[in-house]
Amino acid sequence: MTIDINVQRLPHGQNLELPFYQSDGAAGMDLYAAIDATSTLVLEPGGATAVPTGFAMALPVGFEAQIRPRSGLAAKHSVTVLNAPGTIDSDYRGEIKVLLINHGTQAFDITRGMRIAQMIIAPVTRAQLNEVDSLDDTQRGAGGFGSTGVA
Repeated sequence: MTIDINVQRLPHGQNLELPFYQSDGAAGMDLYAAIDATSTLVLEPGGATAVPTGFAMALPVGFEAQIRPRSGLAAKHSVTVLNAPGTIDSDYRGEIKVLLINHGTQAFDITRGMRIAQMIIAPVTRAQLNEVDSLDDTQRGAGGFGSTGVA
């Protein structure tokens, strides 16, 4: 399935790629850092920051964008998306920013045009909650964390 999404390139996003799929089988589109070309954003160990992407978008009602880590940044540098997955709602019209955190022991340099995260477009299912006096019984019941074992 393909949907059309209107995007607005912001002034500081000029000359950057808009998100796109890197391969035919890719589920996510890469997002690029839209920071000043003359500077480097240094993400210190344990530090977190919101990295601008230089664009805004208008998702159709019934869809969300999920902002997820790039596996290479996580595996090689311990840099990931802090609130993974981040959610962009269909009624949000501001700039898409990526909350990155450095779980590593070395500072990580972010430069203009660096691929910092990926964006998945997904349908949204909304629920109607119905208050009841009791719930049906299951084998697990109210067993919480670890109640089903590890093997």
